[in-house]
Amino acid sequence: MHLPDTFISLHAYVAPGPMQSPPPPTSSVIQQPFQTSPPPAMGQPQMPPGPQLPHMSPPQSPLASMQMSGPPMSGPPMSGPPMSGHPMSGPPMSGPPMSGHPMSGHPMSGQPMSGPLMSGQPMSGQPMSGQPMAGPPMSGPPMAGMGRPFPGPPPSGPGGFQQPGLGAAGPPGYPQQAGKRIILKIVFVTSCQFGGHMAGPQPGMPGAFPGAPGGLAGPPQKKLDPDSIPSITQVIEDDQVKRGGQVYSTNIRGQVPPLVTTDFTVQDQGNASPRFMRCTTYSLPSTADLAKQCQVPLAAIIKPFANLPKNETPLYVVNHGETGPIRCNRCKAYMCPYMQFIDGGRRYQCGFCNCVNEVPVFFFQHLDHMGRRADFYERPELSLGSYEFVATLDYCKNNKLPNPPAYIFMIDVSYNNIKSGLVKLICDELKTLLENLPSEEGTESSAINVGFVTYNKVLHFYNVKSALAQPQMMVVSDTAEMFVPLLDGFLVNYQESKAVIYNLLDQIPDMFAETNESETVFVPVIQAGVEAFKAAECSGKLFIFQSSMPTAEAPGKLKNRDDKKLVNTEKEKTLFQPQKGVYEQLSKECVAQGCCVDLFLFPSQYMDIATMADVPSHTGGSVYKYNNFQVETDGEHFLRDLRKDVQKSIGFDAIMRVRTSTGFRATEFFGAVHMNNTTDVEMAAVDCDKAMTVEFKHDDALSEETGALMQCALLYTTVNGQRRLRVHNLSLNCSSQLSELYKSCETDSLINFFAKSACRAILNQPLKNVREILVNQTAHMLACYRKNCASPSAASQLILPDAMKVFPVYMNSLMKTAPLVGSTELSTDDRAHQRLLLMGMGVEDTQLLLYPRLTPLHNVDVNVEAQPAPVRCSEERLTDSGMFLLENGHSMFLWLGQASPPELIQSIFNLPSLAHLQGHMCALPELDNPLSNKVRSFIDGLIEKRPNSMKLNIVRQKDKPEMLFRQFLVEDKGLHGGASYMDFLCYVHREIRQLLT
Repeated sequence: MHLPDTFISLHAYVAPGPMQSPPPPTSSVIQQPFQTSPPPAMGQPQMPPGPQLPHMSPPQSPLASMQMSGPPMSGPPMSGPPMSGHPMSGPPMSGPPMSGHPMSGHPMSGQPMSGPLMSGQPMSGQPMSGQPMAGPPMSGPPMAGMGRPFPGPPPSGPGGFQQPGLGAAGPPGYPQQAGKRIILKIVFVTSCQFGGHMAGPQPGMPGAFPGAPGGLAGPPQKKLDPDSIPSITQVIEDDQVKRGGQVYSTNIRGQVPPLVTTDFTVQDQGNASPRFMRCTTYSLPSTADLAKQCQVPLAAIIKPFANLPKNETPLYVVNHGETGPIRCNRCKAYMCPYMQFIDGGRRYQCGFCNCVNEVPVFFFQHLDHMGRRADFYERPELSLGSYEFVATLDYCKNNKLPNPPAYIFMIDVSYNNIKSGLVKLICDELKTLLENLPSEEGTESSAINVGFVTYNKVLHFYNVKSALAQPQMMVVSDTAEMFVPLLDGFLVNYQESKAVIYNLLDQIPDMFAETNESETVFVPVIQAGVEAFKAAECSGKLFIFQSSMPTAEAPGKLKNRDDKKLVNTEKEKTLFQPQKGVYEQLSKECVAQGCCVDLFLFPSQYMDIATMADVPSHTGGSVYKYNNFQVETDGEHFLRDLRKDVQKSIGFDAIMRVRTSTGFRATEFFGAVHMNNTTDVEMAAVDCDKAMTVEFKHDDALSEETGALMQCALLYTTVNGQRRLRVHNLSLNCSSQLSELYKSCETDSLINFFAKSACRAILNQPLKNVREILVNQTAHMLACYRKNCASPSAASQLILPDAMKVFPVYMNSLMKTAPLVGSTELSTDDRAHQRLLLMGMGVEDTQLLLYPRLTPLHNVDVNVEAQPAPVRCSEERLTDSGMFLLENGHSMFLWLGQASPPELIQSIFNLPSLAHLQGHMCALPELDNPLSNKVRSFIDGLIEKRPNSMKLNIVRQKDKPEMLFRQFLVEDKGLHGGASYMDFLCYVHREIRQLLT
């Protein structure tokens, strides 16, 4: 199977000293030779497996030093001392897999081509055979803490972890290399002439490569047309045109689904919907050796409670009564479409372990002439990829059916929150919000009980029993040994106690109106919630609203440890590490009790979010942050978040296990989870926005005939207190042909995996090394593809597999995110917060975060229902007379050009000109005109669609706040460091050429 490639012509020449112009082209074909630097003396080394975050390298060693295998290597050593720490559990960051579709056509023969993206013919011989590629020498000190050793022979030299040698110095934080500077230019061949030139990074500018020349001699070069390189917006649009509005049936094994950005309807016919499960590749390599060779991470991103559109059928619930779900006797997999019934229907063979099991008498059914049960379409567990079982007492704690869960609202009533008006805002909102607590479909009201706590240095518990005329307050001042002073009347049914609760919510703001207490506790607040759930024998969620670091004398007291001097040093990782001790133990207690923690933070200074958010991040909770909160400008943003958080679909006290067919198994798990062993993922709660990323590893060869199967089983308690099993099944292809693997890869899932891998790695590794690994993996995988899968072509061409052609954009954007960029200008808390957000994200969330949506609104057609189309996320797309909306799921900006027409400003803001616009506006006025209605409807639709609410920031061109907006233009150079998309593409191409030299 051959794949279509994306060809980009890149030519490089060497600057041997003073900068010189390259020799002028003498013909129009791209094969024109250019002078290049001689390859380093390497004794004909072979290209080793690329640098990886821990992957499928046997044997598994949890705290082993990170080692890279390969043939003996030499070369400029990597700077930096050895590093140690905990392993980064996850697959190797070996670069994203690359996919494409079968193609036909003639090989390129040097004729002129019409544009930069050229379909080339794959090699006519065998598919990628794994032959080693020549590459640059590598050496470096050992690097521990990132997981298992790498496969292959041991490297030469004293170090464990070694990386491919690199070219000239890269952008800040990128790998450095001694030697000659290489200036790259991208040349696109048109019918008779060379197209344009991309200027190199400029010294002194953000994202410039260290050591970049001060200038180039020779004639000025024309800037490369940005439209000539792969575009994410174009890929999204093409997939929408091709697959949008269609029904996606899941009856084909190993079928690659539409992109997460495409609108489509799923029809479950035996495999789980891609809304629940997506994979990095839908065709697994058949052997471990092939997996090592291709270095594609084998992973699934599982979102077990994903919301389904209204036009898709909710999951069916199967109830087998006291017998419970039918399972394989050997591997314990649950009944699913992959079980093969034999012997007239009296037995079935497990699709996961091949064990033959007896069919229970009550479940027996005759087979038809095709060997299929007569009730195949009547039983969800036989014909669907996703369904639920009602669990029996065997699946409940202490063999006792659970009670309905509870929500406890815990409000910080210290001076800051009272003064800002936050406490009154929360109390007023709860009066209406509690009417909309989540409930099961078909039930009239929610079964969730509610409770209330206020706190500063001490905790106040409230008795809101329905029989009382007034709520009663009980104070616990001894926070060292936390307990709940009342049982009856603390957790109540809202509908029954509504009058008392209303009374309490009216009284709380007045009760603490004169407080001067500024110190708060934090750990005792969570401990109180855990104790309340224990006493009530239920699970539940704590909603904690806190505005400052806990500095009062109590367990969990924190001190300010923010130190910008640590940024870009070996100790920078400590800024992301939570403080141990009581916080670590508290997470375990919360998970054991099924106590999820959602944290709403309102900081005005450093709060140590890395530590305070540790409990939410291990209990399936969420962390929301509102810097310098003001009710007038931030109140509605916060309330929208609170409403979504309270009302979202959710399961409690959850345990998840991923089973696989023989030959491979789940080895690593990323997400807002806790694990006591290597197989069971424990979550105090799991909601519709949380996703877990699971890495797989080969144990044996996989069968191309039977494929690979995986089953995600989630045991949880519903909001009504019923114990259930939610099952998602997925079947993948297996192949010994690497071309099949590349064709079946999915870039959006890959970048989700790499983002979570990197976010875990920075807890134990210096950022510089994590960034180096990401860059090298990108180059290494593209080099492997070019070496073994693409048709022969000029070295000046950068060849990208069709399904991976926009991967460099995502990878470059990932390295410019707050956790990975390493800048003293960024808040430590902001960086820690975004790291935690990334760890729990699904595929669609990481896709949007890493490539924000930039949409022109000044030229929308108000007479058309279709939404305006986004443009590339670059400053070059902005116009002085335009109005653009940018959003990434967490931030939203409305950018106004300095020459915006007065009629546009009048229609949107009811102001005569842009100069009259107030800088603090955070919402559009409701005006009765077509353009205003269209724009507001578009913005409201986006806010409603995203998991988090977004505050609208209105910025004018060349105003100071515009700098914040520009940092989201990810195709440009990063304001805090990081290369532009074009510079990164050139840099990666140079690394590929060195690997292939």
